[in-house]
Amino acid sequence: MSSSMYAHIRRNPRFAELVEKRTKFATILSIVVLVLFYGFVLLVAFAPGLIGMRLSEGSNMTFGIAAGLFQFVFFWVLTLVYVRRANGEFDDINNEIVRAAWKDEK
Repeated sequence: MSSSMYAHIRRNPRFAELVEKRTKFATILSIVVLVLFYGFVLLVAFAPGLIGMRLSEGSNMTFGIAAGLFQFVFFWVLTLVYVRRANGEFDDINNEIVRAAWKDEK
């Protein structure tokens, strides 16, 4: 693509909207991941009794193991949510912006 094409894209108001939406969404997901991950680490550090608590009498499954497994599943779900939105809404806006830039370029 030429530099004039990039200029058309940057001037498009939908481009600013796309950047704002993606940044906001990625920031929210990042905060959720960081809070969950570091919250778990802080629980391990400051509440070892809770982490070591068995889920039921005679079970080898502890709260810490269950919480760690939950994190893996939750992070996969967040990845799925991001990919679905990126491949849907964000790609649709991106394609619209590129089509408009090609139209302006011709």
